[in-house]
Amino acid sequence: MRKLLMTLASVALFTAASATFAADTAPKSVIHVVTVSWKADATPAQIQATLDAVKALPTEYKGITRVWTKTLKAQGGKANAIVMEFADEAALKNYTDSPAQKKWYETYVPIREQSTTFDITN
Repeated sequence: MRKLLMTLASVALFTAASATFAADTAPKSVIHVVTVSWKADATPAQIQATLDAVKALPTEYKGITRVWTKTLKAQGGKANAIVMEFADEAALKNYTDSPAQKKWYETYVPIREQSTTFDITN
């Protein structure tokens, strides 16, 4: 009986620890993924300027914590994937029409043919 109780206690402790660990590893940030295809007449310099502008966003908008711009693989006719990590859902919401977004759009929108966006969180 004592062995059974010890086993049950161990299982309960392991289950609680696993749930706590899972909660600790599930960030509340929002990942904003943009897949993009460029217009046929977009130059490499224009594309690089757009990617450089995205890299500057965390200094221009405090709600963006990180960006990724180096696309290793793109599918579905897209040329690049751009990822922005926002501190939380409110930061993503407040980014819309912000001065930082408008500034980035000055280089991005004129050369963008098509894009698809995904916003992901826990």
